[in-house]
Amino acid sequence: MRRELLVVERMHVSYGPVRALEEVSLRVEQGEVVTVIGSNGAGKTTLMKAIAGLLRVQRGTIMFEGRDIANREAYEVVARGLSLVPEGRQVFGHLTVHENLLLGAYSRRPGEAGEDLERCVSLFPRLRERRRQLAGTLSGGEQQMLAIARGLMSRPRLLLMDEPSLGLAPLLVREIFGVIEDLRRQGVTTLVVEQMARLALGVADRAYVLEHGKIVREGRAADLLDDPKVLGAYLGARRASVDRAVRKEVPS
Repeated sequence: MRRELLVVERMHVSYGPVRALEEVSLRVEQGEVVTVIGSNGAGKTTLMKAIAGLLRVQRGTIMFEGRDIANREAYEVVARGLSLVPEGRQVFGHLTVHENLLLGAYSRRPGEAGEDLERCVSLFPRLRERRRQLAGTLSGGEQQMLAIARGLMSRPRLLLMDEPSLGLAPLLVREIFGVIEDLRRQGVTTLVVEQMARLALGVADRAYVLEHGKIVREGRAADLLDDPKVLGAYLGARRASVDRAVRKEVPS
């Protein structure tokens, strides 16, 4: 039986008087890929920031490996073994690829990053080729690869990925989701939030549907993938067209 790594219970997050998340509960077991899908504005990024310690939680618990990390400082959360790949990549454009990767390992002891550097550039060979290049000059897809690799440099026990497909061409979207599958085979536990529902459900073990700040559905990803109501409500016409392009350009 898998061990529960993350358990969020009845979490509330507000922006002033506006309730962004209400009574949100979810769990992630060790070795799983879990996805949270929902339309734009549903509260997905708020959820990830709250778990990562970037937003204050008004009520509820965030248990990570048996300890409540709600309202801990972000650096403490990283040190405990949880790393966020943020929406929009947010690489340090004035630093090189190599320097960005080293910053991802800031919580590690001196001399521990070498093995992880090699692992990351093996996972993303283009980063090896561009290791001395300024991150701001990379393409959007390469910056997303760098953001994921930077997140992995802290050697997290749980990797959070916020909208990894955002702003990417269909070919690159498929490549990024292929990386998520590779990470699962390597045993990396991942919680990913996405608007591109079909692709997210295709790589996940379990899934949650977030609507207006509340979890309205949960279950096996395969079951939700076959549910026309879920796809109709949370994929949408524009996302459906992009999803078809992704599947057409790159064979499974």
